Amino acid sequence: MRYIGRFAPSPTGPLHFGSLLAALASYADARAHQGLWLVRIEDLDPPREQQGASALILSTLEAFGFDWDGEVIYQSQRSSFYRDAVDQLQQQHQAYRCSCSRKQVSNRTGGIRYDGHCHALHPPHAQACAIRAHCAAGSIELHDAIQGPAVYHLARDHGDFVIQRRDGLFAYQLAVVVDDAAQQISHVVRGSDLLDETPCQIQLQRYLGYTRPDYAHIPVATSSSGQKLSKQNQAPPLDAGNPVPALIAALEFLGQQPDAALRDASASELLHWAVEHWSMASIPKTRGLPWSGD
Repeated sequence: MRYIGRFAPSPTGPLHFGSLLAALASYADARAHQGLWLVRIEDLDPPREQQGASALILSTLEAFGFDWDGEVIYQSQRSSFYRDAVDQLQQQHQAYRCSCSRKQVSNRTGGIRYDGHCHALHPPHAQACAIRAHCAAGSIELHDAIQGPAVYHLARDHGDFVIQRRDGLFAYQLAVVVDDAAQQISHVVRGSDLLDETPCQIQLQRYLGYTRPDYAHIPVATSSSGQKLSKQNQAPPLDAGNPVPALIAALEFLGQQPDAALRDASASELLHWAVEHWSMASIPKTRGLPWSGD
């Protein structure tokens, strides 16, 4: 099976150093395996999106020397596929309508996990509802290429999770599974902030009959206070006019030890070096590392 990887940013703002880590790791791993590297824009949540962010993300990737294969996929154009998946899950009795608000769930459970209140309740069809996937009993084993093996018990520890919101918007958990299958993604390399979401995605892959990709979760960059660098936390945008310092910093963060001479290289030369010398085993086996931005 051919290696197919991907980078899937959300257009809620410009790319930052944390975004660069995910782009670089996924790109280098794909190219090191002579694979394809796809770009997907995860524009599922219009209220959170910034106008022009999608175009800015793509132009920044180009300025940093990234070249992707095929056309860019936009999740906002794929609602019919997500609807088909929701319908299939409901027909298979693996998803159900839920009228519970977050406050109601929190009052009943303390917000730790969903208690399955609506699983047997069957709210009236006239009532606005979210759709939840039902977590099957049993365990889910995951052997992450960086973080190592883990065993999850979704029904016990997580509870049934939302795949379509009450307002009709589709949840990330559903869309990412449908799109990874449609694009035949074989390897997912992304930030460790998504590691605990992976069992939910594996559950949906099982229900929908999809092949599970291999997963590798890199450490995320954090601020001095321990917060993940993100657009919501006002992480500074990447400087598209001067990509080399950020690329070198990203390689060092990922344990790749670029040569000192590469500081005079171009962005494309740096990426070529990264692919030629890529070592997944050198990436720190931790879920978060501080990053000062210096």
